[in-house]
Amino acid sequence: MNLAQILVAAAHEHGARPALHRVDGPVSFRELERCAGAAAARLRELGVEPGDRVGLKLQNGPEFAAAWFGALGLGAIVVPLNVLLAPREIDERMQASGARLLVDEPLEDGLEPEAAIADRGAEDPAVILFTSGTSGRAKGAVLTHGGIGFAARAAARALSLSPDDVVLGAAPFSHVLGQSTGLVATLSAGASVAVVERFEAEATLRWMTDTRTTILLGVPTMCIALCEEARGVAELPPVRIAHVGGAPVPLEVARDFEETFGGEVYEGYGLTELSGIATTYVRGQRRKPGSVGMPLEGTRMRIVGDDGAVLPANERGEVEFRGPSVIRRYWEDEEATAAALSGDGWLRTGDVGYVDDDGYLFLVDRKRDMIVRGGYNVYPREVEEVFYEHPDVLEAAVIGLSHPTLGEEVAALVVGRVGASPDPNALRAYVKKRVAAYKYPRHVVVVESLPTGPTGKILKREIDVETLLGDQASL
Repeated sequence: MNLAQILVAAAHEHGARPALHRVDGPVSFRELERCAGAAAARLRELGVEPGDRVGLKLQNGPEFAAAWFGALGLGAIVVPLNVLLAPREIDERMQASGARLLVDEPLEDGLEPEAAIADRGAEDPAVILFTSGTSGRAKGAVLTHGGIGFAARAAARALSLSPDDVVLGAAPFSHVLGQSTGLVATLSAGASVAVVERFEAEATLRWMTDTRTTILLGVPTMCIALCEEARGVAELPPVRIAHVGGAPVPLEVARDFEETFGGEVYEGYGLTELSGIATTYVRGQRRKPGSVGMPLEGTRMRIVGDDGAVLPANERGEVEFRGPSVIRRYWEDEEATAAALSGDGWLRTGDVGYVDDDGYLFLVDRKRDMIVRGGYNVYPREVEEVFYEHPDVLEAAVIGLSHPTLGEEVAALVVGRVGASPDPNALRAYVKKRVAAYKYPRHVVVVESLPTGPTGKILKREIDVETLLGDQASL
């Protein structure tokens, strides 16, 4: 049950057909398999052995796919890293995983491809994906060969993927959606990926048309931007499904996309800890505005109250999942594992929602305090920690502001130390250098104090952000 076998099988069946479309030409299934074998040979030459962790920091493309499948073929564990992460964030994740090396440039492929695929069981670790969760502390979710394989097969069935499909590869391959659905589900179905290194609406729309893209995996902001670019365009891609998640999809956005492109919008819900898509729709299923659909085939879902009791339909509580794709642990973090997983394997998502009488899931609140900016999760604690490293900062609170296209924008309220006069622009620049581009606050406001509770904890819910921002916002 080594995931690398999926590429081997696909190459055997689909051979010269395109696995990946890129601007300088397609890469066939057979060629991608050869590149993965060569990458495996190069990694072995560098001393990588089964069980070793290998950091992978590459843009979307055949280089990432070859290194990902190649490392798995050796029996190594891949640690994918978003190329937008700052150096300190890369170092933290490399150290936390104990990675042997970092692959941040294409591996040499002139070597004789490694033919053997290491034996791996369904429960063996395949990937460590870091997610900060609500605590802000980086946690390495351990995704298994069996878990990713199960999630990918279920996603392929839900999207009814076939060799006739072309899936837009704009979701980062370093992200669970980009790997589980964008790569594994797509290639296992014999479909191809239209690779996008960086989403820019005008160029992406042309690329989708050129490659005859049929499936969009994205976030609401992508749908908005693509619809705007499509105004007055004579030829559009034959999109049949847009699977959209990462933030709530406004009804008018879904309607506009469907009228523009003719395909259906499936609002879904995904989790790193569930190895990919958690809930969505399937072809022919009645869609309900505001709902993220139903769990994928083989996955169970329930809503529980604060006391842990399972709640009936239409009552709000925490959303939990159980099934083969749920992670079993976080990497060397028993505390985080115990907090997220019940003794009988139920995953506590931290998200609040309810299930209606027909079994459709409706999300009410995101994870506590989490900001979703353009489909990227920003965990305030991570950004606040950087503010606290500045010598002029006494207290900091990072909060999400509503934004018409991004969903939410990042804002920070800062209290200076006695005798200090923090400059908002300087603070923003300080944080910008130390976190990923989507995380730093575009608004920074210096205030005299922040509301606190009896224990001294900052009470964000009592902060009137819009009023405090006023004209002080630094953009």
